[in-house]
Amino acid sequence: MIHTRIKICGITTCEDARKAVNCGADAIGLVFYADSPRAITAAQAAKIVAAVPPFVSVVALFVDEPENSIRRILQQVPVDLLQFHGVEPSGFCEQFHRPWIKALRVREGLDISSECAQYSGARGVLLDSWQKGVPGGTGKTFDWDLAGGKMPLPVILAGGLDDGNVGSAIAQLRPQAVDVSGGVEQSPGRKNAAKIERFIAAVRAADVLRDGATDDN
Repeated sequence: MIHTRIKICGITTCEDARKAVNCGADAIGLVFYADSPRAITAAQAAKIVAAVPPFVSVVALFVDEPENSIRRILQQVPVDLLQFHGVEPSGFCEQFHRPWIKALRVREGLDISSECAQYSGARGVLLDSWQKGVPGGTGKTFDWDLAGGKMPLPVILAGGLDDGNVGSAIAQLRPQAVDVSGGVEQSPGRKNAAKIERFIAAVRAADVLRDGATDDN
């Protein structure tokens, strides 16, 4: 059966990490970007990671963070995957010798396939909503028609997702994974277990429909 991977991003406490894992999340995201309301320190992150069981991936999110700062965080926090959400070039992303993904902010005129070609070493590309001056976490969806067609890298879909629209997003774009933060929160940086449960249930329901459509073809 098709299994769309689910990341709950912007985790700020051990309690919220456990909520995400207990509800069935495949990954959690830790934000190392000082301007985000979901930003945490390396010390906080290390405690959160200690609360995460095996086989749940921990993703560290950076936005144009200096190289030495990233290396310092990685020395303190055992993460599984790096997520670059700024304008980092491919060479910068590759130098840490960890699996990584690159976020692209989607808007009219962006050639997503061409952008992906610049990040061929990435595990995948995360498609998020563009908003001037905001690198992510906008809580807004983008025009999914702009991301239609075959992509050269696995797609992680983000941007304004919640339990009410994620099924439609999966049906239209068939991403390998979905990434949610604000759509499962009770306030910025604090997750709501019931919202996480509903979101994951909506993803799994979409997977069943997607699997059935595949069997029919």
